Amino acid sequence: MMDRESYDKYLNTLREELVPATGCTEPIALAYAAALCRKALGGIPDRVEVLVSGSIVKNVKSVVVPGTGGRKGIETAVAAGLLVGDESAALEVLHDAPEDTGERIDAYRRRVRIDVALSQSGYLFDIDLLCALAGDEAEVRIAGHHTNVVLVRKNQEVLLREAMDGEEPGSLDAERLNIGEIFSFACECDMNDVTPIIERQISVNTALSDEGLRNSWGACIGRTLLATDEHPDTLLLAKARAAAGSDARMSGCELPAVINSGSGNQGITITLPIVTYAEALNASREDLIRALVLANLCAIRIKKAIGCLSAYCGAICAGCAAGAGIAFLHARDRSLIDHTIVNGLAILSGTVCDGAKPSCAAKIAMSVEAGVLGFRMAAAGREFVGGDGIIKKGIENTITEVGRLGRDGMAHTNDVILGIMLGKE
Repeated sequence: MMDRESYDKYLNTLREELVPATGCTEPIALAYAAALCRKALGGIPDRVEVLVSGSIVKNVKSVVVPGTGGRKGIETAVAAGLLVGDESAALEVLHDAPEDTGERIDAYRRRVRIDVALSQSGYLFDIDLLCALAGDEAEVRIAGHHTNVVLVRKNQEVLLREAMDGEEPGSLDAERLNIGEIFSFACECDMNDVTPIIERQISVNTALSDEGLRNSWGACIGRTLLATDEHPDTLLLAKARAAAGSDARMSGCELPAVINSGSGNQGITITLPIVTYAEALNASREDLIRALVLANLCAIRIKKAIGCLSAYCGAICAGCAAGAGIAFLHARDRSLIDHTIVNGLAILSGTVCDGAKPSCAAKIAMSVEAGVLGFRMAAAGREFVGGDGIIKKGIENTITEVGRLGRDGMAHTNDVILGIMLGKE
């Protein structure tokens, strides 16, 4: 049996990570910072300066900010937060944006200049917002992850300050999690503890996926996958349902997603394939919930090794974790789950993240396929072994090295991607 300290560690990780967010989380974090800054200032500013890390630029540039009538970009996200943001709602800060928000943003931007510059702090996730009004100024900084507010200041009065050091602040130490303990927790956890968390994820993310399949959003990857097959098999349906959720949220759908590792796309990628396979297998509700407990924690373990934002596509972590959850539905076999994850990581590690945008849905579909292929290989007794490329002997060693690839090896790749997106030579 798992000791109480370890048990609480995994339960609290689920509680902290699986939270709702309306819209892509990077522009929403900007809107959240802006709403906090407006509150500290005591009014809507007439001067705005924004310092952001390159990875924020990458993930805000091409995605629609919900509630803004199809508008995109850093300035849109900041203006929306300043004008209509509910600072008490965190990543649902724009959940109640009125219908005329887009027009109000346009009018505000004609009157007030929003200056945006790249942060030189070295943090991958960094938002520093400075606003001024009638001789007063306020500053809000969020760093490390989407809701990690490290500074709130009005004039010279510091209202909140969190210590910052050379590490990404607010991030969970990946070494505190391991797949063996995750498997034990998924098997042993009290259903009363986890059911409310997971049922919310199922309900919220299924609604978003259904919206993506029902209406024309983004590149319509989910609908395209199903367009030529009236009787899709389970894999095709799993890919389409996951992609459809991303179709909707990348293009401004105002329905929330329950996120994983700070990402709605990753939350969707984990949820919908496992729900789809559970339906096909006539799995019990308990088995479904335990499979999602396992998959969510596996995805967090892998993603924490890589870091919050990088050039490594986070959907790959989620797709491999979804494969592990599907394996769990078939058999509570630790070896099967380990080999599923390793196989999936071997197949698609190195897929780049070039920002939040409609094509994320296509990457999600491919990551689900990799996760399921990894499971099918493992179920047939086939696996990629230590020495096959970046794969190492032992799942924890493989995750560590994949993390090093994404965190260290692809650091320059991230800079090159940003340069391409911004048209730099």
